[in-house]
Amino acid sequence: MSEVRMTLATQRVLQVLLVKPTEERYGLEICEDSDLASGTIHPILARLEKVGWLESRWEDIDPHRVGRPRRRYYRLSPDGAQQARAALGAVQARRSRGGKLAFPGGIA
Repeated sequence: MSEVRMTLATQRVLQVLLVKPTEERYGLEICEDSDLASGTIHPILARLEKVGWLESRWEDIDPHRVGRPRRRYYRLSPDGAQQARAALGAVQARRSRGGKLAFPGGIA
């Protein structure tokens, strides 16, 4: 996998998910906790899922009965939680050395 920058937005999303890595969270919760807009987090969530760091599922409800759209729930995969911690650690180490914010083999 090619080197991809760990943006500040990606770092925020990962930090939010790592608070309770086995807990499912839906998009709006992640937006609120990361203080990022939906248009920012959803592409990040899609990339994290594509590389296997996240698992997701659609809520099994009848939207008309509950009066709201179905939610898509996300959580870190076991391997994804490990990789997220390593990626954030690498970013922190680079930041303390004054280097570029990139994670070889990581994602944006």
